[in-house]
Order: sequence, then C-alpha cells, then structure tokens
Amino acid sequence: NTNTRYLHDSILEYAQSLSKMLPDELEVCYFTNSGSESNDLAVRIARLYNKSYESIVLSGAYHGHTSSLIDISPYKFFGAGGMGKPDFVQVIPMPDIFRGEHRLTNAKPEEYYISLLKQAISNIKQKGKQLAFFIVEPIMGCGGQIIIPPEFMRESFEIVKQAGGLCIVDEIQIGFGRVGTHFWGFEMSGVIPDIITLGKSIGNGHPLSVVITKKHIAESFNNGMEYFNSFGGNPVSCSIGNTVLKIIDEENLQKNAYDTGLY
Repeated sequence: NTNTRYLHDSILEYAQSLSKMLPDELEVCYFTNSGSESNDLAVRIARLYNKSYESIVLSGAYHGHTSSLIDISPYKFFGAGGMGKPDFVQVIPMPDIFRGEHRLTNAKPEEYYISLLKQAISNIKQKGKQLAFFIVEPIMGCGGQIIIPPEFMRESFEIVKQAGGLCIVDEIQIGFGRVGTHFWGFEMSGVIPDIITLGKSIGNGHPLSVVITKKHIAESFNNGMEYFNSFGGNPVSCSIGNTVLKIIDEENLQKNAYDTGLY
C-alpha cells in the first residue's frame, strides 16, 4: 500500500530526470496514472489559480474521459451522444493550414485564427469573467494529426498570458521524442507552457502520467487540500518511467522517429 505522501528515492530521481529534459521554469511534478487523470489535474490547477472555469479550446480536441475533460473536448461534446458546449468554454476552429475554415475568407491563416482567439477572450471579458486557461495539443490527435502552426502557437500564448490565462500543453500523444525533430511538441514553436501534461509513452504501456508546472503556480495550488495519489508516483511506476527515459536515450529512439518520419 502506497501513495505519494510516503517519500521514496525513485520519485525524486524520476522528477529530476524529467525536469532535466524541460525548460528550467517547469520544475514541479505531480504524478498521476493516466493521461485523463493528468489533464484533469492540470485543469483543476488552472481553475484554482485563476478562480475561474472560463476556458478556450480548439475544435476537434480530445483531452480525456473524465467529466471535466469531456466538458473541454469538442470531439466529444459536439459528437454523437454529446450535450453540446458548456457556457464556460469558448471553441475556436483548428488552425488547419490545408483544410481550415480560413479558406472561406481572404485572410491569412494565422491572422484568421488569432482574430478568433482574441474574440473568444473578448467574449469572456464581456461576461465579466476571467480566462482560466487555453489548452492545446501541438499536434492534434483526434483532430486528425494537425500540426499547429508555430506562429499561431507563439502569438496565442502571448495573447492568453496578457489576458491572465494559463497555457496548458497536452503532450500526452506526442511527447518523448515522437515528434522526431524535438523531444517535446511545444519545442517546435519555441514556446514555454505554464503547465504540460504527459502520458501514454511515458511508461511504454505501464499506467503512468505526470503534470509539470511552474513553482508559483504549484504554490497557488498548495492551499491545504493536499494532493496525493495512490498509484501515480509509486516506486514501481517511477522505476519504469526512469527506465523508459534511459532506453529512449540509449537506443536513439528520437532519431529513429525522425528517420522513419522523414522516410
């Protein structure tokens, strides 16, 4: 029987190994056991940080199967059996350069989608509310393997941060070198998220996931309602996670992803 209130060396070693692969600002790890649990916790942290539920998502996005994540997943709430968009969610179209909505206008792609992002923030302000977060996958999975244009990522992050919102990057399907050119998807745009979520390949099939954020955001979450997890961060999972990182490095799996993708 274990949970993360009981300290052990492997959780510290693993957190250090992960943080070495990330920008210095991303230094606080919360260990979970599935991508959905990771995204659920990230949303909870962002909502508490800004004391708001107001969020912006991309059409076609899927972030997990918990109730809170169905609410921010257009792939689900606009799909069969879905109940439609909640009032606290603003949806902007996927910035798909090849097939996107911008083709119906004369606008340049990035300018078109950025204008819609600004409109979404304006909608939130008109309600007298505060933007909590903008969540994005650098390459959208259920949305159709859509690569988010770097210019859109950079400008959208600046705009969201100016509005006081947090930028959450969902790396669950593309992290750990699977992009090939980079270890993390957000590196393709040169942005630094406020929160990243990891899952799937992090444990190579073993149920393991992580939320990583900045220290001042973690401190706001440390409000007395202590966070702990029975399975995420247990000694076996952390040992497996550390081993996965070593094998990715020793067997040059990122280069393999790049070579195969290039082919």
